[in-house]
Amino acid sequence: MAARLGRQYLLRQKPEPEVRVVVDEFALRRPAAQGKTWEAQLLHLEAAALWPNVALQVLPFSAGAHHHMNGSLTLLRQRDGSAVAYTEGNSSGRLIEEPDQVLREHSSYDRLRDLALPPSDSLAFIRGVLGEHRS
Repeated sequence: MAARLGRQYLLRQKPEPEVRVVVDEFALRRPAAQGKTWEAQLLHLEAAALWPNVALQVLPFSAGAHHHMNGSLTLLRQRDGSAVAYTEGNSSGRLIEEPDQVLREHSSYDRLRDLALPPSDSLAFIRGVLGEHRS
């Protein structure tokens, strides 16, 4: 929990980092144990999608399977031009620093992002899930 709160804190620092996120539709549709918690999470995503430094995209079920569905990928680009990737799954995490491997991960992310809904459609999608939840 502390790590998640720390990441949220970093997103609001000046200068604000540019952040791109692809969220699988499954993550939006799986309800939390308490309906209010799930709604609060969806509302937070809706708000974050409106931040000027965040591009949030939803990967819909209709996009089919993708190899990043089994975990997460974080790509970090530094001011000096260097980059690293971090992959994390159910039982492992791996820091990738070798430039060719980082480039492969970045290309893979680009393909995933191409399958996702554009940010404006993703915001509408999140609002639609919220509407379904409330009805």
